[in-house]
Amino acid sequence: MQNRYQGKFTPSIMGNYCCHKDYQATADWLLTHTRHRPKVAIICGSGLGVLADALQHSDSFKYSDIPNFPQSTVQGHAGQLVFGELRGTACVCMKGRFHMYEGHQPAKVTFPIRVFKLLGVKILIVTNAAGSLADDYKTGDVMIIKDHINLLGLAGQNPLIGPNIEQFGPRFPPMTSAYDKDLCKLAMDICKRLGYTCVHKGIYCMVSGPNFETVAEARFLHSLGADAVGMSTAAEVVVAKHCGLRVFGLSLITNQVKKDYSEKGSVNHDDVLGVSKMRAEMLKALVSEMIVRSINIWTETTFF
Repeated sequence: MQNRYQGKFTPSIMGNYCCHKDYQATADWLLTHTRHRPKVAIICGSGLGVLADALQHSDSFKYSDIPNFPQSTVQGHAGQLVFGELRGTACVCMKGRFHMYEGHQPAKVTFPIRVFKLLGVKILIVTNAAGSLADDYKTGDVMIIKDHINLLGLAGQNPLIGPNIEQFGPRFPPMTSAYDKDLCKLAMDICKRLGYTCVHKGIYCMVSGPNFETVAEARFLHSLGADAVGMSTAAEVVVAKHCGLRVFGLSLITNQVKKDYSEKGSVNHDDVLGVSKMRAEMLKALVSEMIVRSINIWTETTFF
């Protein structure tokens, strides 16, 4: 669908790279259309849009109505940007993200992250549906992401390729602490208090998709140290860290990735959505508590 604001903004995002003015134009448009000034941004994975439904006093915008925004085409991704309050904290939530397998360039996939930075966001929470590579993970478990393997980035599809935008960050940003350790610890503490026993800490690997992995590919990824695999998240985190956001990530384990040719059965997207629906309330409770507790922590330490 053609963006009805193209004639006004003529964004350079239509190429492979974006300029600061493109992000700023989108941020300015959003700031004039909502009263909310979010401190936390949440990206909802497949079937996890219920996280956005928890926001109160919300303003919702279709991606097709937002200047410069790409479009989401995947089932389980509603394609809406929702602003609102979660237990008193101003948030913005993406009901659906963008993927490279949809044909988007890395700059488009990660476009919203820098917009969030310009909106005043300090913490990014990324969620995804992922397949388990770890032998002890079960379908329906939750993995708190402690690190990732950006397989696409290593293969030359890094979202930071191209002219560096100094207003956001340095040319060579470190990624040794991509996922905030304090937020990971906070999440584990919350899970323990809430009695969630199906929670792990692990390493996420991003592949391009859209096909699910072969047995040989699954074995290869497992040998690299990956505990779960999916088709999103890592590129978003790279850009978030580049522009100084604190990041917390979690994966909902929606299927077991086959690592043995004798194993029967196969996964499909409907199965993924079914597991997401089953665990939606649990994840909503966890993320809600995370937001409240993290804001309190960073406020006490003059984070904001």
